Amino acid sequence: MRCPFCGAQDTRVIDSRLSQDGDQVRRRRECTECRERFTTFEVAELTMPRVVKTNGNREPFREDKLRAGILRALEKRPVGSDQIEAAIHQVKKKLLATGEREIPSRLIGESVMAELARLDHVAYIRFASVYRSFQDVNEFREVIDHLELEPRPAEDSSKDVSGA
Repeated sequence: MRCPFCGAQDTRVIDSRLSQDGDQVRRRRECTECRERFTTFEVAELTMPRVVKTNGNREPFREDKLRAGILRALEKRPVGSDQIEAAIHQVKKKLLATGEREIPSRLIGESVMAELARLDHVAYIRFASVYRSFQDVNEFREVIDHLELEPRPAEDSSKDVSGA
């Protein structure tokens, strides 16, 4: 591992620990030349499955498209960036867990909808309206009625309710 401070090739590991999720190794390193310390994260490199679109075309999975869709649905909603990253991580984890080389785009959409339903009902309805191509108000009403039967997403306790 090259030192990010002086560029030296030789660094030594001082400490190794598993991350909170258990899917990364956090390592504290020290450069043998300049003595600076830094942290690295080691992750298993897994290949995401290819996406089979509804028209039959195949394309590589693109995390930026996943993130853009989720962010668009959550625009101006009170959801923290940590929660958004966790949702993206969960969708990717679910796709990898299938063990398939190719997955239908429908599976990605359904996974995103499940995460948005957990995070924010308004974002869920926004995404569902585009994903399922709602044609009239009755389709919105059906989704809202279904959501009202489910428990509300966990409220963010860090929000300031005083209005200040």
